[in-house]
Amino acid sequence: MIDKNVYESMNIQWFPGHMTKAQRMIEENIKMVDAVCELLDARIPRASRNPDIDRLAAGKPRLVILNRCDLADPAITARWRKHYEQQGLSVLETDAKSGKGIKGFGPAVRALLADKQKEYEAKGQIGRPLRLMILGIPNVGKSTFINKVAGRKAAIAGDKPGVTRGKQWIHIDAGLDLLDTPGILWPKFDSQEVGELLAITNAIKAEVLDKETLGANFMLRLRQMYPHALMERYKFEPSPAMNGFELLEEAAKKRGFLVSRGEYDLERMANTLLSEYHDGKLGRLSLEEPNDGALDAGK
Repeated sequence: MIDKNVYESMNIQWFPGHMTKAQRMIEENIKMVDAVCELLDARIPRASRNPDIDRLAAGKPRLVILNRCDLADPAITARWRKHYEQQGLSVLETDAKSGKGIKGFGPAVRALLADKQKEYEAKGQIGRPLRLMILGIPNVGKSTFINKVAGRKAAIAGDKPGVTRGKQWIHIDAGLDLLDTPGILWPKFDSQEVGELLAITNAIKAEVLDKETLGANFMLRLRQMYPHALMERYKFEPSPAMNGFELLEEAAKKRGFLVSRGEYDLERMANTLLSEYHDGKLGRLSLEEPNDGALDAGK
């Protein structure tokens, strides 16, 4: 369990102007689809799950896609898979960037909607394509996933939040159509932890937070969950007596980020830490566990 009491508090402000419009568009179009595909970041499945999803997708069969599984701890991803399957949800693990797991999408969807397909056929609607809506927060890899599934550049992909702004229908194959939607976040975060994890994984711009505090709290999380990653990458043993800023400073010392005599550049070290995590240089690290004591984002 993550000890929240040792983390430095931060004031997190996030007011995405286009999110209300995007949510309204989803509400208006949800009745047109047979099922909902929910794309999550496998490293932070809870924090990357929009708390409005249960309301928006109420009554629709759901496929949870744990994307970026190549960057996540495989043992923890297996636990998340079991966690969602126990809730009655279908689960697919993918890495959209490399294409891993993508071939399992069509079979997973058809298994999920086998009864619906039989229903269409009984009504004489043989060959009617299954229609799905894909939902996900910004920068979770949704456009890259769609392009891999479609086998062509069907959606605009980018490395910054909020690239997709409007809806678009994408023909996957003879029996499958996918409705892409803009990534939506919620107007405010229920906890500091959710905001921090979204910033660490680049779902929101880290600039909306204090970078040094973000880096310090990330260091604390790594010390608790993956101390070996700090030792291997930054060549020091993270002492339990050190606070997050002291851990960040020790890493800055090892990197030689000296500003003046006895003073080290913590902001540069925080940027380095986040960059190296994004690049996978710290290893395959998940930052949430299904039983770590935190509440689901939607609870």
